[in-house]
Amino acid sequence: MAEAIADTRRLYTKPQNLSDAYGPPSNFLEIDVSNPETVGVGRNRFTTYEIRLKTNLPIFKLKESRVRRRYSDFEWLRGELERESKVVVPPLPGKALIRQLPFRGDDGIFDDSFIEERRQGLEQFLNKVAGHPLAQNERCLHMFLQEESVDKSYTPSKVKQA
Repeated sequence: MAEAIADTRRLYTKPQNLSDAYGPPSNFLEIDVSNPETVGVGRNRFTTYEIRLKTNLPIFKLKESRVRRRYSDFEWLRGELERESKVVVPPLPGKALIRQLPFRGDDGIFDDSFIEERRQGLEQFLNKVAGHPLAQNERCLHMFLQEESVDKSYTPSKVKQA
């Protein structure tokens, strides 16, 4: 019986130079959730978050965008993705119902530490979702990330590659 000998020769690779090592990556998608702002008074008070997107992925029509969204917009996006896509959608940070009770010693859902914790959770959620190749084809994700306002009566569809 003949013995199989493993081929241990290395594949030829092109030597890396400084522009390869430190140049822009071939494909990138950066999403930051930052600058929380609380607006309104009383029962009409809510916090919005700035979402900054930078990418060179051809599926996105804008290579850089900045929009403001509130928590209910994130809930809408999650619901749309669960309904329309084949993606397992990660959970959002919790609603913090106990923090909304009156007569608490702090600012409840408007407390700085809670807002920062939620901001981090929303950023994680968006990066997981937007990094998924199937989710990148969903119109609702593009609208959420790149259009000034979210049209919740839109017609669900897939985005065509540019």
